Amino acid sequence: MKTLTLLQKEIHTGSLILVNAAAGYREDAQTSLVPVLESYPTIQMQRRAAVLLSNLMDSFHGWQHIVPVSGWRAHAEQQQIWDDSVRDSGLDFTQKYVALPGHSEHQTGLAIDLGQKQAHIDFIRPAFPYSGICQIFRDKAADYGFVERYPAGKEHLTGIAHEPWHFRYVGVPHAKIMVQNHLVLEEYLSFIKQYRYGQSAYPILWGGQDVVVSYLPCKGAYTCLEVDNTIPYSISGNNTDGFILTEWRHTHANKTKLWGT
Repeated sequence: MKTLTLLQKEIHTGSLILVNAAAGYREDAQTSLVPVLESYPTIQMQRRAAVLLSNLMDSFHGWQHIVPVSGWRAHAEQQQIWDDSVRDSGLDFTQKYVALPGHSEHQTGLAIDLGQKQAHIDFIRPAFPYSGICQIFRDKAADYGFVERYPAGKEHLTGIAHEPWHFRYVGVPHAKIMVQNHLVLEEYLSFIKQYRYGQSAYPILWGGQDVVVSYLPCKGAYTCLEVDNTIPYSISGNNTDGFILTEWRHTHANKTKLWGT
């Protein structure tokens, strides 16, 4: 076993951080950014998210019919998008489709807006229908750690209108758990809190391995936990009050490739 000491500021880092109107983004993702596609060098994501997006697209030749529209944004760019949208489309429209500067997932480098390849693409609301190649992407997304972040019917939770083009990297197996249980990130982070570290854990079979997920509340300046350093594990902050621990425990004989790790 190994003792880990987590700093309080680390609750604001990781693939599961919640960024919305109530929870702002406090870190700087710029140092870990890479282009999602060589032909679109200015559209970037955090390296791990970009690699998994590339793997996902390669699995069905998605880039032949899908284009990246918007990835990481600096605070100033998000402010400009907000101001331009207010000027051109009004405050009501902007509040539905554009996140407040400092509260946008795009500033984390974990979000990507995608559009179906066509002559004209709307930067704010790109076409990404629930059919054809776009639906193939959706059907595969969770296996690579991505979820449609703002689905219809969840607007009261996310604070953002339905955006079928906006996808968020949360990692595996979290994306699969969210999809299977029809949870948005706000719901998932609340749901997982019932599985307290050291008391219980949420189990899921993923890639032929038994994976368990648990929640550890932040205990102040320093939070300590014991982990089994003989197995793979990951820790992410939730950006509000604690950490999510994911442990890959037992391997089954029929294990398959763990795409999203």
